[in-house]
Amino acid sequence: MADKETRDRVRELVKQVLATVPTEGESEPQAASAPEVEHVVVNSLQEKLGREWDRDESAKSLLTEDDLRGLEAGSRVRVAENAKFTSLAQDIVNERNIELIRKKPRQNMTKVRSVAIGSDHGGFKTKEQLKDLLTDLGLNIRDFGTDSEDAVDYPDFAHAVARSVSGRQVDVGIIIDGAGIGSAMTANKVPNVRAAACYSVALAKNSREHNGANVLTLGAGQNSFDEIKQIVEGFLSTDISEDRHKKRVGKIDNIDRQYRV
Repeated sequence: MADKETRDRVRELVKQVLATVPTEGESEPQAASAPEVEHVVVNSLQEKLGREWDRDESAKSLLTEDDLRGLEAGSRVRVAENAKFTSLAQDIVNERNIELIRKKPRQNMTKVRSVAIGSDHGGFKTKEQLKDLLTDLGLNIRDFGTDSEDAVDYPDFAHAVARSVSGRQVDVGIIIDGAGIGSAMTANKVPNVRAAACYSVALAKNSREHNGANVLTLGAGQNSFDEIKQIVEGFLSTDISEDRHKKRVGKIDNIDRQYRV
């Protein structure tokens, strides 16, 4: 009886084993394919990859080890075209394999050498950004304020810039407020000033070439900063040249003289 029970158990085990063996024409079950790996760039790394450099030290002519402190190996640093390094700073550059990106000077196509600049609180940030552009162009800058975003009156700063242009202390002036209109009105009350509020490159060039504008007024709320940069560059790189335009500007000046007290 015991032998029979043993044989029955063996047969059952054999059946179970045979049931797991695939018959001809059947393929073995395929292992699930590995999911496709998606490479995700976290926000901080994504921002870093989108930048041209990791640190900007281009305003300095001499860099020390303190200027390079905290940089990781392989970092990119923007430096002035002729920047020099202390020996310790140079050691850091070499040891950490830091990439130096030399700042290329802008091609100076301007027709002027000096600029007076001013703004009210609404144009303060734009004014500060524009000063970097004007410095890159190699121009002498006289900043008449304002010096913060605290509320002020635009006529005070527009008058200061216009007076500097009128007195030939600078070649041209740039004034920034919210719309650019009030500053233009103020500046044009000063003798020998021809201020133009411009919202495009075409207007800026036209104001110079046709009307001899010597003050540009801008609306910080009317254009993006990239647009404002292009407007300023268009204004500074254009000048009045044709006699027919000079004759018409002469008539504007004659009208101005008639109404002076």
